[in-house]
Amino acid sequence: MDFVHKPVLLDECINGLNIKPDGIYVDGTLGGAGHSKEILKRLSPKGKLIGIDKDIDALNTAKEKLKNYSNVIYYHGNHDDIKEILEELNIEKVDGILLDLGVSSYQLDERNRGFSYLGENLLDMRMDKEQKLNAQIVVNNYSEEKLANIIYEYGEERFSRQIAKNICIARKNNEIKTTKQLVDIIEKSIPNKYKNKESHPAKRTFQAIRIEVNNEIKPLYKTVTDSIECLKSEGRLCIITFHSLEDRAVKNAYIDAEGKCTCPPGLPYCVCGAIKKGKIITKKPIIPTEKEMNENSRSKSAKLRIIEKI
Repeated sequence: MDFVHKPVLLDECINGLNIKPDGIYVDGTLGGAGHSKEILKRLSPKGKLIGIDKDIDALNTAKEKLKNYSNVIYYHGNHDDIKEILEELNIEKVDGILLDLGVSSYQLDERNRGFSYLGENLLDMRMDKEQKLNAQIVVNNYSEEKLANIIYEYGEERFSRQIAKNICIARKNNEIKTTKQLVDIIEKSIPNKYKNKESHPAKRTFQAIRIEVNNEIKPLYKTVTDSIECLKSEGRLCIITFHSLEDRAVKNAYIDAEGKCTCPPGLPYCVCGAIKKGKIITKKPIIPTEKEMNENSRSKSAKLRIIEKI
């Protein structure tokens, strides 16, 4: 299957990066290379793009799509390790970083990756196929309480406790190995009157398990602060989120990087030691236009936040 992924908020990201032709840019979530291709179009031969992705399929597809560009460095790794990756590449600072968080259209649509609640495939959900933790391990080995908390926190699923309880009952008899087995359990756990015709009943639970498998939330605050550290002065960091917890982590990291003074009002000067590392460009997140939402339904929950290094 071809790695098709329609880049979300494409023009807004490209404008937000404020690209310098001879600059060094990082696409920390290379994916289908939609954003990267537009960055490369604006770079001179002296400019450089570093494409990072933990999905080897994404990297291989990106190499094919960007084969006409010689100024790309491909790196199989996790954007959470951006400082270490740049150190390994002997690059001290960069002019811009883009992170398009969440799962790609390709990963959702490629049923045998186990991300989709449609059809019947082995439960997997790993973005990095080399890691050990997968959805089967989460579903069959986590305690009922831990499962319920994950489904509630990461999926915002109101019936998380009932779903977790029914998962634990079902797995006593047979290991839950397929997406269909899990979907059947979820559907039985949600009362019919609460099932939304516009949204699949398993959507929230599958999202929650995917976030847990790929550790998408916990390191994010540090990833943002590390990325800001890796920028040159006036360099830009653009982050697209698709989940309220992601957006909150990014927003909080940006506010802290801006050095918000916590001193009581009335003091003649700042004594709290707030250090200003960046300037938030987007006081409110940029969201897709109605046109984009209609053309690409997966863009509906997207939010773009931009910060500039001082």
